[in-house]
Amino acid sequence: MILRMPRITPKDRFHDLIEAATSVFLEEGYRRTQMADVAARMGVAKGTLYLYVESKEALFHAVIQHADRGERIELPELLPVPTPPPGATLEEVHKRVAENGMPILGEALARQRVVDVRAELEAIIHELYAVLAHHRVGIKLLDRCAADHPELAAVWFSSGREGAQELLRRYLEDRIRRRRLTPVADSAVAARIVLETAVFWAVHRHWDPSPQTVDDQTAERTVVDFVVRALMNPA
Repeated sequence: MILRMPRITPKDRFHDLIEAATSVFLEEGYRRTQMADVAARMGVAKGTLYLYVESKEALFHAVIQHADRGERIELPELLPVPTPPPGATLEEVHKRVAENGMPILGEALARQRVVDVRAELEAIIHELYAVLAHHRVGIKLLDRCAADHPELAAVWFSSGREGAQELLRRYLEDRIRRRRLTPVADSAVAARIVLETAVFWAVHRHWDPSPQTVDDQTAERTVVDFVVRALMNPA
């Protein structure tokens, strides 16, 4: 009689799969990424991937779910992970974008009396940078896959980026009106400059083909110092 041993599923392989898939999606975008590419990155046979995920759609959904989480990804109880129902990945992106709260900026907008505008502005830019840096992989994934999943990217562009830009615009207009910050030709343009400066250094520089070597803390301090010096009223 031949005894068949049960298939052993390595506990760490799902984590390795998500990391490999994240790298490939970031490099190739959604449409160009093939399951064979991810398998090759892991050094396993393509069929092995289907022990863990039912489809490329299921793999991409899992990548979005786990992006920037930081912890070791546990092996799911249900394998292979099923293909998500229509709209599930869009809902997940909405949820992730909603995590990008900026309470310091919100409190500043509600503040009636400003005591130290420099300290206030520094705290706001530090908060903005920290939020972007914490979600850098998810942001880059949406940016890289925008052409293939425009409905997903639109959530980041409309709710995430444009939402933050609008809050910054309102803040700048209010502090300029109070003569606490230096006047600018257009507060919306100024807000976009602040946001895009932070986005580049907190997010996109990590995938820059010609990177400038600088540690995260130095980059953040320099961005904050640059923005504050530019906007402080010399008077």
